[in-house]
Amino acid sequence: MNNLIRTVLKPVAVGTFALALGMHGALSHAADASAPPAGEYHIDKSHASLLLRVSHMGFSTYTTRFSQFDATLTFNPSNITASKLEATIESDSLQMDAAPKMCTDIVKGPQLLDTAKYPKIVFRSEKIRMTGAKTFEIVGTLDLHGVSHPVTLTGSYNGGYPGIANMDPNARIGFSAHGAFKRSDFGMAFGVPKPGTTMGVGDKIDVTIEAEFIGPALANAAGSSH
Repeated sequence: MNNLIRTVLKPVAVGTFALALGMHGALSHAADASAPPAGEYHIDKSHASLLLRVSHMGFSTYTTRFSQFDATLTFNPSNITASKLEATIESDSLQMDAAPKMCTDIVKGPQLLDTAKYPKIVFRSEKIRMTGAKTFEIVGTLDLHGVSHPVTLTGSYNGGYPGIANMDPNARIGFSAHGAFKRSDFGMAFGVPKPGTTMGVGDKIDVTIEAEFIGPALANAAGSSH
């Protein structure tokens, strides 16, 4: 019986070990790869998130997200300040999960986002200032609810690579960013608490962004990205 078990499990163990070695080699390749090239990059929607946080009557910080957005980036790792970013968000893609329909209708209706009238939210960078070796501020304009207003994001460049043949054959880079704005600056003051109280939904909206971008392809590379 023991011999039978060893006979069955041995090829499984060998296969698992080989897979582990292959993954280790791929990851080592990625770690040792040279810097990603300068060029045009587009967001990898499968590795990106856009979260919003706002005070709910002072009792909790409600967290929600947009599920549909796109972004393009002109990027040069040796001159990050010359980068240009444009992001577009589908306003109706705000996800409120278990919220009552009445709340969803208010947030997406004329009192707040008015998604039927303003289906797109757009951010365009205007200036990037380095604050450290890989940290920066992005000063840009946010077009929201028919109003354009300056917004500053703080972020970090998390690194990247030019691609991995037969695994991820395009350049890949990653960023984290955070910012905040007042919704009342964009004509959405409905439900903002009166001064000195927390009864309502906060004016300040915190934004957290995690994003990977895909860029130029490796020369003579084959395969598909993960």
